[in-house]
Amino acid sequence: MFGAIIGDIVGSRFEFDNGGKTREFELLTPECSFTDDTVMTIAVAEALMDAGRDAGEAVIKANLIRSMKKWGQKYPYAGYGARFIDWVLSDDPKPYGSYGNGSGMRVSSAGWLYDTIERTREVARWTAEVTHNHPEGIKGAESTAAAIFMARHCATQAEIRDYLVSEFGYDLSRSLDVISPTYYHVEDCMRTMPEAFECFLEADSYESCLRNVIYIGGDTDTLCAIAGAIAEACWGVPAEIAEAAKEFVPEDIARVVERFMELRG
Repeated sequence: MFGAIIGDIVGSRFEFDNGGKTREFELLTPECSFTDDTVMTIAVAEALMDAGRDAGEAVIKANLIRSMKKWGQKYPYAGYGARFIDWVLSDDPKPYGSYGNGSGMRVSSAGWLYDTIERTREVARWTAEVTHNHPEGIKGAESTAAAIFMARHCATQAEIRDYLVSEFGYDLSRSLDVISPTYYHVEDCMRTMPEAFECFLEADSYESCLRNVIYIGGDTDTLCAIAGAIAEACWGVPAEIAEAAKEFVPEDIARVVERFMELRG
């Protein structure tokens, strides 16, 4: 899960096509910061841990709503979309049919907490449905969590690619060199999930995965969070990158990360 947060921080200064499309850049600089991607990643992780691994749909969704509202109100200026912040501030929050990529960026903890890919996808679906109940939003959450589950169980990149294509119908036929010249900032799942996955699939390390994201540009903090979460499960996060990223993480968020790592052993 920390791989998603680090990705968010690294990608933050390139968001909204701010900067050239390159693989040559300093990962962490004073211009970096955490965004809503980190806040909601933490909110989902806390909700799932509080619910317990065997909790049912009603309990998990109630925990998700409570935790996402709590963390969203604690960090109200982290960069949420307008409809989501309305949901956070609502007295009676309901799903609003979103197919935005927020469902994919916040789900990484679900990829680590469960023992089967079926249970992983089930819980990932619930994490989306409290807001992003459009089929594409649900697919974004399920596919990300499934890829993390497969990566941590030592599936190859080719096996993960085949699963994403066969189970979710994503077009993963375009290389990053094809994507990069014309790709731009967009926030729906249909035009960010395949690109995030390709950044992982053409990488050979956690760091190279993040560099692939900046090479294609777009919604870089979110793409780095999604691709970085899968890359962490595949290769781990280098200790020096993890240590440097801690400087950008406030204490309350760090406590949830530490709790999650302790739970995962």
